Amino acid sequence: MRSSHTDVLVVGGGIIGLVTAWRAAQRGLGVAVVDPEPGGGAALVAAGMLAAVSELDHGEQTLLGLNIASARLYPDFVAELESVTGRDTGYRACGTLAVALDSDDRAQLRELHALQRRSGLESEWLTGRECRRLEPMLAPGVRGGLRVDGDHQIDPRRLAAALVTACERAGVVFHRAWAGRLRVVGDRAAGVTLAGGPERGAELDAGQVVIAGGSLSGRLAGVPDDVVAPVRPVKGQVLRLTVPRPYAPFLSRTLRAEVRGSHIYLVPRENGELVLGATSEELGWDTTVTAGGVYELLRDAHELLPGITELPLTETRAGLRPTSPDNAPLLGPTALPGLHLATGHHRNGVLLTPVTGRVMATVLTTGELPDDARPFAPGRFSPAASARLEQHA
Repeated sequence: MRSSHTDVLVVGGGIIGLVTAWRAAQRGLGVAVVDPEPGGGAALVAAGMLAAVSELDHGEQTLLGLNIASARLYPDFVAELESVTGRDTGYRACGTLAVALDSDDRAQLRELHALQRRSGLESEWLTGRECRRLEPMLAPGVRGGLRVDGDHQIDPRRLAAALVTACERAGVVFHRAWAGRLRVVGDRAAGVTLAGGPERGAELDAGQVVIAGGSLSGRLAGVPDDVVAPVRPVKGQVLRLTVPRPYAPFLSRTLRAEVRGSHIYLVPRENGELVLGATSEELGWDTTVTAGGVYELLRDAHELLPGITELPLTETRAGLRPTSPDNAPLLGPTALPGLHLATGHHRNGVLLTPVTGRVMATVLTTGELPDDARPFAPGRFSPAASARLEQHA
């Protein structure tokens, strides 16, 4: 079985694969997506924090530039996507409050504030009383916090659904099956062979192939060893609770904290849903929701918001973050002509959706990687690049 030829074949129908396909189709390319359940994957688990400022970490200043660029694209990106599809994405410019519960947490938060200021970012230090004035449900023991009005949120499930619709309306073809093997003809990627589904065994031809399979991106058979995506899965468990109506909003903005060394966040939706996460576990491909994971999240959340234990627990899930060796994405062409990567976004996949779409569309239409994406080219992990790093070490 052989399908008709397409310009671009995207392997993976998560948020990153979908935005790549949509933007490429808008540039006039013929695009197909291979995924058994487009719009699924990590989007079903992610909380959707657009937190370029409050998630800044030491050693990630290069990634910060890309995060900020994508955050700035979000308002226009959402407006365009919602206009094209008629779907609400749950985008909210509500801001973030990061709080400290003890003196150690307070010292770490002060260090983060200093790093943010040195990086030219806007954040405001608040006393514990000022934090509780903003969020009255906070525990009395909160010692201080950082207010970041520039960090926003979106509902990843709605975002994914809107991107599926946008792709369909742009003429993207969906093959609802697994990609079994990359096809290499001569010295060039030429498509994939499907595995499973009614098209099992079909060979899909393409001028260019984009691997955007999230944590599965490194497992596609047939990819030469020197260009395999170096991504690994990092497990995260997430809970969803519901604030019953007609109660007042439990929180008005995203809340973040570090409790006994564990990071925790709570993301309130306008529909009353409260997303609570997330653990970070190096457990391979395990996606089991554990009693310990649920207990730890609820225990830490209770220290921040004592009233949270009165809310109904409506969903528990575990997902896998696609993580590269430096926690930054892999964007653009590989050493194999015709093969590109759009993966490895770790905890920033939703935040980096708009800029990833722009970057990949540019690469696919011009062959050039934009300047702001050059630090994230897949070749930085090639054997030659590693050898150069060792020589300069």
